[in-house]
Amino acid sequence: MPEISRFYGIIVQMFFKDHDPPHFHIEYGEFKVVINLSNEVVKGLMPKRALNLVFEWMDIHKNEIMENWELAQKGKPLNKIEPLK
Repeated sequence: MPEISRFYGIIVQMFFKDHDPPHFHIEYGEFKVVINLSNEVVKGLMPKRALNLVFEWMDIHKNEIMENWELAQKGKPLNKIEPLK
C-alpha cells in the first residue's frame, strides 16, 4: 500500500483499486483507522489528538487526496502529499 504522506508519527496510505467511498488509511503506532473524505472515521480507533491532526491535514489537501484516489482506482502511481507542519 503506497504511503502518500507522513507527519508526527502518522502514516497516510492508500490502496490501489480499493472499494468506494473514497478513503485513505492511517497508521499511528499500534492504531489503524480508515477515513473517508467526508471526515467520517469508517473503521478503527485512534487518539483524538492524532485524529484531529489527520483531519487538519485532510482539510488542507482534500483535492490532492481525491486526485490520488482517482489515480489509485486506475492503478497509476500516487503523488506524495505535503505533510502537516
